[in-house]
Amino acid sequence: MSSEVQGRHRAAVLGSPIAHSLSPVLHRAAYAELGLTGWEYGRHEIDEAALPGFLAGLDGGWAGLSLTMPLKRAVIPLLDGISDTAASVEAVNTVVFTEDGRRMGDNTDIPGMLAALRERGVQQVERAAVLGAGATASSALAALSRICAGEVTAYVRSEARAAEMRGWGERLGVAVRTADWSQAAAAFEAPLVIATTPAGTTDALAAAIPEQPGTLFDVLYEPWPTTLATAWGARGGAVVGGLDLLVHQAVLQVEQMTGRSPAPLEAMRAAGEAALAGR
Repeated sequence: MSSEVQGRHRAAVLGSPIAHSLSPVLHRAAYAELGLTGWEYGRHEIDEAALPGFLAGLDGGWAGLSLTMPLKRAVIPLLDGISDTAASVEAVNTVVFTEDGRRMGDNTDIPGMLAALRERGVQQVERAAVLGAGATASSALAALSRICAGEVTAYVRSEARAAEMRGWGERLGVAVRTADWSQAAAAFEAPLVIATTPAGTTDALAAAIPEQPGTLFDVLYEPWPTTLATAWGARGGAVVGGLDLLVHQAVLQVEQMTGRSPAPLEAMRAAGEAALAGR
């Protein structure tokens, strides 16, 4: 669609906890840049139990929703359909309300990851490493299925997590080898390392960065820079951060919800940077 979505001008991010979300800052910056003066973007603290009632209470003025944890899988049974991308990882972070009243789910995290990597010149790698498991790690594997020619090694803390990552690899068509977290420093020999772990988890690994590191994609955006990202950059390695991912996936959401394309990437990034600097 090239024109603004008609009659629908409300959107919001849902999740729990949600107070920290930068999504309102990014989407509102896009509306301002695009001249969408009648559009609103809110933030709602919603858990799995409250989600069905919230969706049922929405009127025809809603264009779409952004979803964060713990709703990315819980929302799927409540939708009329989901994209192949969302189905590949059983996770929806974007809901768009169509003109005929349907609720359609998509996942912009995966193409957002790819766009963030392309922006740093990473379009194809021979092999890669993933630190951690879980929803973000499965999205990372889905992204790597499109750009990694060889094996992906996932460093995890338990055999259950290892089995989960191998299962995602089989489903996504990625050759996944798993290794124990105690060997995580070996990840840094790969040309692309994607860190999907919580804040502080990789701090102790910063001393193990090689002399000539490749590209680090650390999905955290707060606190930023992480200890690992700082040390990586000091060694001359390329660093992609969580804000890069957040902005690129939000660009795709704005385009889907408003029907306006392209969304203003740089204005959204600047708004996100300013918001983080003010915290």
